[in-house]
Amino acid sequence: MTSSRPTPTAEVTVVVASRNRRAELLVTLARHEAPVVLVDNGSTDGTVDAVRAEHPEVTVVPLERNLGAFARTVGTARTGTPFVAFADDDSWWAPGDLARAVAVMREHPRLAVLNARILVGPEERLDPVCAEMAESPLPGDGLPGPALLGFVACGALVRTEAFEQAGGFDDVVRFPGEEERLALDLATAGWSMAYVDRVTVHHHPSPHRDAPARRQAAIWRSRLLTAVMRLPVVDVARVLVAAARAGRPGLTGVGRSVRDLPAALRSRRPVPPRVRADLRTLASG
Repeated sequence: MTSSRPTPTAEVTVVVASRNRRAELLVTLARHEAPVVLVDNGSTDGTVDAVRAEHPEVTVVPLERNLGAFARTVGTARTGTPFVAFADDDSWWAPGDLARAVAVMREHPRLAVLNARILVGPEERLDPVCAEMAESPLPGDGLPGPALLGFVACGALVRTEAFEQAGGFDDVVRFPGEEERLALDLATAGWSMAYVDRVTVHHHPSPHRDAPARRQAAIWRSRLLTAVMRLPVVDVARVLVAAARAGRPGLTGVGRSVRDLPAALRSRRPVPPRVRADLRTLASG
């Protein structure tokens, strides 16, 4: 019996950024249906040696220190393929769906990011962010799904040309929340992003994750730095007020952003009115 599943494509590379999650990584690497570039963010648990021993087919790029999401930009530069699928050490594309996603991208040449449906854990719960994406109020005429002004990196397929044109993930925001600034720059450059729920990514969150309060502080840090880099001053002020109202996580995030504010200011390029209008549409939707 002949399978209808699309075969893996040489047009795409999976880029994985990881730090100190050797056990999960050794399992998930085998699930990818395309060549893999692993960028190791300065792991101290023997990840690099273990992957080279058990997965010699994987291109390993070891970094001396943790660069956060910027590691994905480093990895993308090593791919040489027109499309890049991002995966975390605890996520992978469903069988056959990576090739299907590439076909969708080929059909839509101005689509920079395809965000797949993300199913969480062995019980396969729909990620709440995907439910929000499915209800996007942005006009998406001609797109393969609802139009977006943001995405989730571990469930995204990107067009390498667009990703690099927009500067990739930067070394200011780093992680988490790194997608927002890149999405704003892609929209500014005229690229589209869409949620396509007919392709799936599985995400089994690692038990080795930051505590919720620490992660929330990191998100506030990223939100403020992104606002400084791309939003009008009035919106920067709104983020500061919202962070203060969020209590300790928000205030901690603001404090952690101070060291990177000079770099954010040097990179400041406010988005054009049409992108701000889309942001307002999302906020009111």
